Order: sequence, then C-alpha cells, then structure tokens
Amino acid sequence: MSDRARRFRALHHADRPLVLPNAWDHASAAALAAAGFSAVGTTSLGVAAAAGKPDATGGTREETLTLARRLAALPCPVTVDIESGFGGTPAQVAELAAELAAAGIAGINIEDGRPDGTLAPVAGRCETIAAVKSRVPGLFVNARTDTFWLGDGSMSQTLTRARAYARAGADGVFVPGVATDDDIRAIVDAVPLPLNVLFLPGRHTVPALAALGVRRISTGSLLLRAALHAVVTTARAVADGGRVPAGLPSYAEVQALAAGDDPEAGT
Repeated sequence: MSDRARRFRALHHADRPLVLPNAWDHASAAALAAAGFSAVGTTSLGVAAAAGKPDATGGTREETLTLARRLAALPCPVTVDIESGFGGTPAQVAELAAELAAAGIAGINIEDGRPDGTLAPVAGRCETIAAVKSRVPGLFVNARTDTFWLGDGSMSQTLTRARAYARAGADGVFVPGVATDDDIRAIVDAVPLPLNVLFLPGRHTVPALAALGVRRISTGSLLLRAALHAVVTTARAVADGGRVPAGLPSYAEVQALAAGDDPEAGT
C-alpha cells in the first residue's frame, strides 16, 4: 500500500470526520489542497459538466482518467468518482482501478445507481467490488448505494446493500441523501464500515454528523454549483455596475496553483 493510500485510509478513523471537498478540475482541486484540506475527491457531475456531457451515463471515462493523472500530483490524497464503473465488467473496472492506483490515486467511489435510474443488482456490485479489491488491495473502495436517491429510502434495503458491500471487501459505504439522525445512526450501528454522507445544507452540520458517528462528509456537486453561481453573479455585477466580491484569488495565485507552486510566491 502506498503512503498516500495509507494516509487516506487513516483519515477515516481519526478523531474527527474527514470533510472531503469535491473538485471538478485541476484548479479547483489544487485550490482546495492549498487551503489545507487533508484530502480531495472528484465530483462526477462536475467532471461531466466541464466536458459538456451529462452525469451518470458512463460517458466520461477518459475525462476522469485524464483528470486523475493530473490530480495525483497534489500533496494530499485524492479519491476519484468512477460512477458505476463506466459500464465495464468487474474485470474491466478492476483494471481501471489498477490504472488509477498506479497513477497515485488513493481511493475510488463506485455507485450502484444505473444510467436508467434503477439500482444495479447487489450480486453484480459485490462481484465488482471484490474484483477491484483483489486487483488493488490497497485502494480505498467507497461503495455508494443510491437507495435514498433512486430507491424508496428503505432502511432494510439500504442495510442489505451496505452489509453486502462490506462482505465483498469495500472499505467504506456512502449513502447520499440520508438526512435524519435516526437513519444515520441506524446505518452507523448496523454496518461495520466508515459511513460517508453527503452534506446537505440546512440539514447537516459537521459537529452533529460527527456525534452520530459519521466518518466522512462529502460536498458532492455543492462546490461546483456554488462556483457557477459565483461566476454568473460576478458577471452580472460587472454588467450592471454592482459590487464585485472582494478577496478573489489573484492572477499570480492561480498561476501558482496551475504550476504546483506555493500560492504565496510571486504575489
């Protein structure tokens, strides 16, 4: 196991949850790393939107690989969202995972939602997880179940899938859409893996999630959507004579991020 993979795994068992911001390109990831976040993930929506493609259709394999190779040079561990495996067989997904690990990626996120909006059969997802762990044992596999997004939010279905993924060798379980304290606590108590939840503004706080036993908190597409809002808001401020937000990164700071230098240099 690489040192970066070891560090990433340890972040799921620290005194406080891993707050994992999700980036969509090199600049956003480098800025988050420079801001001191201990790890960075990618957002499949962001990667797809940046490429002018829809999310969760399996059409961004090459864009994901290209970005992953760039992000592997960051000073912090990086985990990559590979959707449901980009339509590959278990062996093909395992080969993709091996390619990512060889590039220096510490983890992957793989989901059981399918492009047609249904949940993949549990057995097939378990076969894929097992194939990845057999091929790349040190890679952190975060198994995402979309029971709250694509299913009916049934706790029995959620626990059945999460426990099956744990038995197949997953290192963590991700349940996006889970919101209530009771539901979160039920998953923490029943599944022997670090629980990852998607941060829901207005519903969640990091201290409250920590108290429930959550070990990883992802921002998902939130940062991308906030950035798009800031782009349009700033452009409108320029056009309408409004106030442009203060504290924006300078040209030199962005240049330093792109070059992998100290952002304070040259300012």
